[in-house]
Amino acid sequence: MKNFLIPILCFALVLHACKEEPNKRKNIVNYPETAKKPVIETYFDTKVIDSYRWLEDDRSPETEEWVTAENEVTFNYLSTIPYRSQLKDRLSVLWNYEKISAPFTEGDYTYYYKNNGLQNQYVVYRKKGTANEEVFLDPNTFSEDATTSLSGLTFSKDGKTAP
Repeated sequence: MKNFLIPILCFALVLHACKEEPNKRKNIVNYPETAKKPVIETYFDTKVIDSYRWLEDDRSPETEEWVTAENEVTFNYLSTIPYRSQLKDRLSVLWNYEKISAPFTEGDYTYYYKNNGLQNQYVVYRKKGTANEEVFLDPNTFSEDATTSLSGLTFSKDGKTAP
């Protein structure tokens, strides 16, 4: 039942946006100009033009400036939605439940990923036999804002060390 509500809420947002007067929408959202810098690649004798390749360098000052300008437009628009905080609160309630991955065994331990509901990253836990679970690795501690994630986890053949 919970999964059914999310598409309905998204549909309601789109429906609300469509009911606004067209001229009013145009006045709210004025996107910054995005530079086109064509790069031509040839794949199997077919030339493919990628005008936005420069945006793939997410550490360049030019990309950072573009993202900042886009974020300003986005958040200015989002701030005009009168029921935004109620929607955020409702989605937080719907998503705030414990999630646990399928377990896997490495050496003498059984490992699994667990999220208490609203954590940014899943925490890796382990158990040995019937012992209590323990935190093996918590990616939420990798950065102050908990936005650095763990992309993979591998163990040695005997499961005692991570290479």
